[in-house]
Amino acid sequence: MSRPQQPLNQQQQQQLVWQIGHALATPLPPGWQQMRVEYRAAGRHVEIDLLVTGQDGLPRPVPPNPEAARLLANLRSGMYQPGRGTWLSAILVYGSATVLSTDFLADVEPPWRQAPPSIGFQDELRFFPRAEQNIPAWLRQRAGLDAAPQAEPPVATPPAQAPEDLKSPRVYDGLDESGRPVVNREPLPPAERDRVLEYLDGAPVVLASRTYEADAFDPDREPLVPLNFRTDGRWYWPGAVAYYLREHDMAPDPELLGHIRASRFTLPEVGEPERELAVAAITGQPST
Repeated sequence: MSRPQQPLNQQQQQQLVWQIGHALATPLPPGWQQMRVEYRAAGRHVEIDLLVTGQDGLPRPVPPNPEAARLLANLRSGMYQPGRGTWLSAILVYGSATVLSTDFLADVEPPWRQAPPSIGFQDELRFFPRAEQNIPAWLRQRAGLDAAPQAEPPVATPPAQAPEDLKSPRVYDGLDESGRPVVNREPLPPAERDRVLEYLDGAPVVLASRTYEADAFDPDREPLVPLNFRTDGRWYWPGAVAYYLREHDMAPDPELLGHIRASRFTLPEVGEPERELAVAAITGQPST
């Protein structure tokens, strides 16, 4: 069983998918048209099904190459995200000269040939730890865990009446000894990430510069971090907040995130008085 290894970037994942296809195809006779491999795993429990479509157009089960099984395990381990876990099932489809599709499912129970015992699901959560909110109910039940604790509901920040009432988030959590940013936040699920970005990007800009700032996580990249500020009348935040969520999957300051969630991802109406308060809070000048 592969424990979490060094995370694979997108290019490394694609290379590994190609290597899996090569390993699957190597023992096959020439003339095959399509391969479909399905890999299911929980802890040490692993199931692999390979269907190969020949020249007659009929798919037939074929024993998978053990090397392909090893590479699939490496791919699963390398795609682990701290707090989010990794996928439990994957379906990869190959044509004779290309990858036709890939599908990775982290939160849906796979269609097991034989369901793993509870220890398999317990091992899964031990090998690939997940935050409480990222353990699906079915996985919690299979692992014999208690029901998820009820979290306190987030509370939206009330409208500001004065510049000092407006809140501003931390872009990241601190700096290490070399001056690089330190972040200790759970990544957002893709669907929520999109809604948070829509909220952050939808608020009106109240101050902006024509220049851009360097990426603190990738300083060699062309400066693309927008030097602007937006507000929703309760908070104001720099353009870096949305940029780092979009480019590096770095969730916003937890307090701002809780405010967005409590607001049901819906921006309030932001009028001129709210914008002036934000400008005053950012610049330190009194509002008019």
